[in-house]
Amino acid sequence: MKKNLDCVLVLIGVLLAGAGLLLIRYLDTPQHAMRALPYVCIGVGCGTFGHGMGNLISRRALKNAPEAAWQLEIDRKDERNIAIETRAKAKAYDRMTFVFGAVMLSFALMGVELTAVLLLVFAYLLVHGWGIYYRFKYEKEM
Repeated sequence: MKKNLDCVLVLIGVLLAGAGLLLIRYLDTPQHAMRALPYVCIGVGCGTFGHGMGNLISRRALKNAPEAAWQLEIDRKDERNIAIETRAKAKAYDRMTFVFGAVMLSFALMGVELTAVLLLVFAYLLVHGWGIYYRFKYEKEM
């Protein structure tokens, strides 16, 4: 089942990237959202293609090496590796707070369109809202 899903992801990625390239080539004077749509299609298509193809390649590589697949599964579930990954995410979240704040301030001082600044502020508050939610959730569990 996963192999079929990965093949579908590869196909969708190729189709999206191709559609984006065609839109760039054949749209003479795009207006409003159509100016960004081709590039969004290309970006999402390339990401989807890479994800599906990466899964297909890794599955094929591990099919011929059951010992490596077994060791990879052990490493993936190892408590030490999970703790390292969680700690790295926490550090990145802490840094992201300051980076987002600096970018929002820079955008506001540069006079970037209000919509873009408000979208960035909304994303910033959404991420911190999730942080507060999970903080309370985990405090109740532990």
